[in-house]
Amino acid sequence: MKTKTVLFSVLALLILSVIIWGGIAGCVFRPVLTIVEEGESPYRIIVSRDISKEDQRAAAELQRHIKRISGVEILIMTDDSPVREHEILVGRNRHLRELNIKIDFNKLEDDGFTIRTKEKNLVIAGGREKGTLYGVYAFLEDCLGCRKYSASVSIVPKKDVVRIRRINRTDVPFIKHREVHMPDAFDDDYADWHKLDNRNVRTRKWGMWVHTFRTLVPPEKYFKDHPEYFSEVNGQRLPDTQLCLTNPDVLRIVVDGLKEMIKEKPEAKYWSVSQNDTFYPCACVECRAQDEKYGGHSGSILHFVNQVAREFPDKVISTLAYQYSRSAPIDLLPAENVNIMLCTIELNRSRPIPKDSSSASFRKDIEDWGRLTDNIIIWDYVVQFRNLIDPFPNLRVLQPNIRYFVKNNVRMMFQQGSDTLRSEFHELRTYIIAKLLWNPDANVNAIFRDFTDGYYGRAGKYIRQYIRLMHNALKRSRGDLLIYGYPWDGVKTYLTPSLIGRYAKIFDKAEAAVSHEPQILDRVRFARLPLEFAILEISRWNVSKKLSLFKKVDGKWKANPEMRKRLERFVDLANEFGITKLEERGTSPNEYRALMEDFLQNGMRDHLAINKPVQLITEHSEKYPVGGAEALTDGLKGPADYHCNWLGFEGNELKAVIDLEEEQDISRISMDFLQDHNSWVWLPKKVKFFISQDGLIFKPVGEIKNKSDEKKPGAFIENFCCKFLKVKTRYVKVETTSLLQCPKWHKGYEGLSWIFTDEVVID
Repeated sequence: MKTKTVLFSVLALLILSVIIWGGIAGCVFRPVLTIVEEGESPYRIIVSRDISKEDQRAAAELQRHIKRISGVEILIMTDDSPVREHEILVGRNRHLRELNIKIDFNKLEDDGFTIRTKEKNLVIAGGREKGTLYGVYAFLEDCLGCRKYSASVSIVPKKDVVRIRRINRTDVPFIKHREVHMPDAFDDDYADWHKLDNRNVRTRKWGMWVHTFRTLVPPEKYFKDHPEYFSEVNGQRLPDTQLCLTNPDVLRIVVDGLKEMIKEKPEAKYWSVSQNDTFYPCACVECRAQDEKYGGHSGSILHFVNQVAREFPDKVISTLAYQYSRSAPIDLLPAENVNIMLCTIELNRSRPIPKDSSSASFRKDIEDWGRLTDNIIIWDYVVQFRNLIDPFPNLRVLQPNIRYFVKNNVRMMFQQGSDTLRSEFHELRTYIIAKLLWNPDANVNAIFRDFTDGYYGRAGKYIRQYIRLMHNALKRSRGDLLIYGYPWDGVKTYLTPSLIGRYAKIFDKAEAAVSHEPQILDRVRFARLPLEFAILEISRWNVSKKLSLFKKVDGKWKANPEMRKRLERFVDLANEFGITKLEERGTSPNEYRALMEDFLQNGMRDHLAINKPVQLITEHSEKYPVGGAEALTDGLKGPADYHCNWLGFEGNELKAVIDLEEEQDISRISMDFLQDHNSWVWLPKKVKFFISQDGLIFKPVGEIKNKSDEKKPGAFIENFCCKFLKVKTRYVKVETTSLLQCPKWHKGYEGLSWIFTDEVVID
């Protein structure tokens, strides 16, 4: 009897639950509008007779997509037709008033929209610019299941019946300028679907973008006769630096130049008056005094820009808070029509800005600027620019960083990615950022899953597994992630040999899962390319037997044939997938193949000092670690890039002793050195070579001077080779004589200079 009572109570509770939830479903969740059924639609799309271009496009897009979904084309009619029961009202029109549908369009601003149902009618209406179009795309995505994963990959589901539930949604974005500088976002249709501004929009709104000092006061035109217009650096005026912002003639030239430019493009609202993309602000007496008065270099810049802005009250004058000018001034407010473009270029990308200890100075800067103005645009950086096709696990910081910017009242954002160049997960990264710029509180995990399942199909779960494993590894390691980094930087954090093996197995499964779907397989193969690039680059260091470009054959180092095949596969796929540059400024896949082939031929050198002990008498720098003294006898040579296999000395000479461990016949000692004066790296003036039997008394055997001009541009290698008659010795000493400081002609004058060498070769 007790059992029956309990059973009855449970059944009653279940029935009551069904009644309660059924009532709620009938009120909120039950489909209330059937737009298409049995090949017909009772609906008409209603637009204003005086429809704007964007609203007209919105109506056409809605009509086109419903036809693609159901095969039914809904008629578009103007609002001078009679009001009827089944209407989809698109944009501001007369039927809204007749149906007593009240919308405060002013509150929708430029891009906001409202989507709502009233009885049998559906309303999609938006703000002054593209609000209605954005509303249509939101409706298609969130209500009808359409997707636009990339500029070329869209999902439009097929349905015989199109029904929607009751809706009452209004979106007005807090972030007013939303730009993602990535390949897909350059496509206007993609940008509009994801409610983004892109370069085409910016070109209309901005007369000049950034780094404009050179354009406004060209040194080619003015420096010869007026060096005083340009920065004074270490007592001399230099052309390729910044402007002297306390010089009244510079102000006059900038204002007059802007007036002429504005005449040619009067519709543009924003005009940038901003520092060049280099350092070296003016250090003349007047500029220094102004910087001291206002607490930093931003003082002289903002004082100057405020004066310019005063001449153009109906325009917004934008200036950079970037690198040396990033900190906010003291006792100086930006004018009301001055925009501050605050940049995050130096920041670590492995942890969110609010939680990263190394980002403390940036947090102070953004908060200080936020107290001075609410007219701020953030210029953020979201890819690895030095190596675009390289694993860059920064996806987990995207949302907390955007939220942090919003918390500090930033309402304009420019997310710099790889421009028009393809880069690691650029489709996924753009998709996530676009969603977050519209709604910083969006469910990023749901966005991530939706994209990976939709774009990679059956391989989606493996792509997620790969991404999560890499991000978890970086988090556990507490390692950093920089936008000008290299694969080698992750060899102890997220690109360890064991992890690389696990990543490869995951991609094997991903490829197998879609092996019979060629289009999706290509997407997976493209997603794998960064891992392949990392394997090739890390193998330059002979990390392990599997991760080495070289292998011992009969006691001699030879190019690893497996790595050569891997290189060929990587280059062929990169070309197939339209990769034109592997880094921001150049290096095509074919150029990379040539560089790597040269390294395979010359990157490992057998000689008498291989793996012999080295004593460094002078101190090397650990800014670019290669293993310390051992790097001089590990056999590995360096390419024309100081980041790879080069031991560096900053403001210091190289003095080292190599112990051959027994007396040997030698007749040649040589060393390569690197020059790249744009990076403050010079060849030594000369290198002296010595030998010794006991390691105490050394005898000179030669001195080699450099053959290249210290002003020679570009990065290049010069060999310092000392030949002599064969002699028995155990110890070899090398000593450089170098600049130690940047020369007077150089913009880094008096700063510490570098020398880099890769190997002491003894034959």
